[in-house]
Order: sequence, then C-alpha cells, then structure tokens
Amino acid sequence: MSQTVRTVGVFAVMALLLVFVGLQQSWSVTFTIVNLCLISAVMSLGVNIQWGYAGLFNAGIMGFAALGGIAGVLVSRPPVPAAWAAGGANLALAALVLAATVALALFVYRRLPRGRSRALAITVTVVVGYFATRAFFDPAVEAIEAVDPAKTGYLGGLGLPIILSWAAGGLFAAGAAYLVARVALGLRSDYLAIATLGISEIVIAVLKNEDWLTRGVKNVTGLDRPVPYEVELQKSPWFVDWVQWWNEGTLAALAEAERVAALKSLLIDASSLVVKLSYTGLFLVVLLILLWLSERALRSPWGRMMRAIRDSEEAAEAMGKDVVRRHRQTFILGSAVVGIAGAMLTTLDGQFTPGTYNPLRFTFLIWVMVIVGGSGNNLGAVIGGFLIWFLWVEAEPLGLWLMELITAGMAEDSGVRASLMDAAPHMRLFLMGLLLLIVMRFSPRGLIPEVVRR
Repeated sequence: MSQTVRTVGVFAVMALLLVFVGLQQSWSVTFTIVNLCLISAVMSLGVNIQWGYAGLFNAGIMGFAALGGIAGVLVSRPPVPAAWAAGGANLALAALVLAATVALALFVYRRLPRGRSRALAITVTVVVGYFATRAFFDPAVEAIEAVDPAKTGYLGGLGLPIILSWAAGGLFAAGAAYLVARVALGLRSDYLAIATLGISEIVIAVLKNEDWLTRGVKNVTGLDRPVPYEVELQKSPWFVDWVQWWNEGTLAALAEAERVAALKSLLIDASSLVVKLSYTGLFLVVLLILLWLSERALRSPWGRMMRAIRDSEEAAEAMGKDVVRRHRQTFILGSAVVGIAGAMLTTLDGQFTPGTYNPLRFTFLIWVMVIVGGSGNNLGAVIGGFLIWFLWVEAEPLGLWLMELITAGMAEDSGVRASLMDAAPHMRLFLMGLLLLIVMRFSPRGLIPEVVRR
C-alpha cells in the first residue's frame, strides 16, 4: 500500500467515525468532538516538531499548554482598577527590585574572577534582593487579593479580543521554553524528560497559588468569545428567519402553539451548532497554517539537518553542526505551538481552570497521539490527535454499551453485573493501552509513518 493511499484511507475512516457519531448521537456532539480534535491535533503537531524532528523528549507539555491557557486571561479579561490601585505600585516596585537584583548579580558574575569571592558576592546579592523584593511583593499581593475576592481578587488583563491570546500563548510558551532550553537541553534525554516534567509541575503550582495573577483554583470564568453567543443568534431576526426557512416543511404541519415551541427548540439547537461550526472554522484555519509551515520546515534544508541530528548527533557534530542550538530552536518552536493550542482550548472552554491541568490529559495523551499517528510525519501527528481524542471521548459510551451487551442475560441485582457496569467508565484507559500495544505491534512507526527522502 502506497503512502498516499494509506493517508487517504486513514483520514477517510476518521471522517466516517465522526459522521457515524453525528447520525447516532447528534451533530452537536460531533462538532464538539471535532473542535477538541483540532486543538489536540495542533498540540500533537507541536510535540512532533520536538520529537519527530529532533528527538527531544518533552515530558512537560502540560506546563506549556497551561501557559497558553493563562494568556487567554491576561489578554482578554478587563483590568481591575481597584486591584491596580491597591497593589499596583508596590508590585511595580517589586519588579524593579527584582530586575535590579538580576542585573547586579550578572554584573558581579562578569566582573569578578572565578572563586569564593565571586560566589559569596552573588549569594549576598541574591539573598538581599530576594528579601527586598518580598518587602514590596507580599503587601501588594495581599492588597490585590483582598479586592472583592469572590469576583476578582486579581489584576485582570488587557481587555483585548481573546483571539489575540492565541499568539500571546505561543509567545508565553516560547519564552518559557527558551529558559528551559538554556538550562536543560545539555542534559541526556532521560534527564531532559525529568527536568521538563518538574518544570511543568512548577508552572502549574504557580498558576494554582498566585491568585493575584490567575485567581488560582477559584478559576476565571466568562472569558470573551471570538464567535457569537447562542442567545444573540436566537434573538437575531436573520437567524430566526433562516431557521424557519430551513425547517419550513416541519413547522408548517404543526399547530400554532406547537409551532412556537418547536421553533424555540430548533433555534436553540441551530444556534449551538452554528457556534460550534464557527469555532471549527477558526481552529481549522490555525491547524492548516501550522501544518503548512511545519511541512515547509520539514522539507527545507533545515528540516533535513534536524533529522540528521536526530539520527546521529555525533555525525552531525563532526560535520560542524551546532547541535545544542538546533535543539533549542526546535524545542522553542514546538513549545510555542503547544502554547497556541493551550490558548485555543481556554477560548473554547470560556474559562481558565488551573486545577484541570494534569499529566494524563496534557502529556501522556498527547504523546500517545504522536506515537500512534506516526512521529516524524506531520499528517500522522494530526490524525493521531483526531483518533486518540475521538476514542478518549467515545470510550465511555462504548464501554457502557459493551458492558450492557455482556451483562444482558444477568439479573438486575447481580453483583457481577454491578461490578462490570461500574468498570465501564474506566474503559478509556484500557482502550488507550490496548490501541497503543496494537499499533506498536503491527505498525511500530505509526498509522502514517515518516517518509524518508534520500
């Protein structure tokens, strides 16, 4: 089977699965799944840039996704004037003291010769700067978090359109990736995984506890939308006329009272579907742009060089390539794409909830997408994002159906039946493991493997 036929076949099967859900459940459910599949595909694409291009094992995907998520808050939420008035001045002073401490520590590091005197001077500078920063920072945080904590208790954001947060999320994640790369990319691959996992946990801990910035576990809800609200559509005359025209035959056969009730129900369903389709269009545009850019990069001399470094770092170094610098580039680029996906997810949810970020959903599952789809192949990463998220969502109803089929002949009060029905919601973990084993056994390079061009 040729690569093209295989690719078309896999995407066709995925499309049929989505159509099947639309026919058996509802089209609203289908497009809910599609939107999350598109976001997962973007995130998988970012990880594929790191692993498939350069062989970098990033176990901290969760942290970069969360940084993209907080961008939605910092960009779209309006500023809280009372919070800025209460603690903004002290917070600015704390930032200035911190910047001065860092500058002074770098000055000492560069000017003094290596030895105990330099180490002692840097230590004293950092310690004094730390306490001086906290002297301004702690009162500022206390004052900010005391401002109507049930509703605000944080500084807010810039009040800009939330769609701008997608770019900001990429920048936030790229900035964090640069700092991580400066520290961790010189480590061996297993140590790099441990370092990135630890750093992502630190990011989540900060987002959960720094209420003045993110509201912490109190969450930020009611984020702006780049698409219309359902209520606005239901009140728009053009939308009402369109729904009436589309369902003219059905409504004409009903009595007046039934027609009004049916139209109301149709408006609710249609507005929900239109909103989901609007998100689908936006997310699809982002995915196609990133996919096109990724393919251009992969087929360029830079992409061939990255694959050469991935296959043999020693040979690439012998040819004069700066391996660490190239690794840094791919790590930053991949993290930026993950940050964009994190901002898209926050936009779709309409809220930022730091407590929902966990390694299973935002690290392990993304890695399964890349591995099952085909690492090193951008289309493989995309189909992996679609397939794995689809199965993750549909595993629970599939498990319930399967358990009902198995226990069809058992009594209603049977302990075995009750145990099997209770186990149905956990089918998704079993299904992920089973799928991963099957793919590794019969297609170890993924559903759409990487094409090696000579």
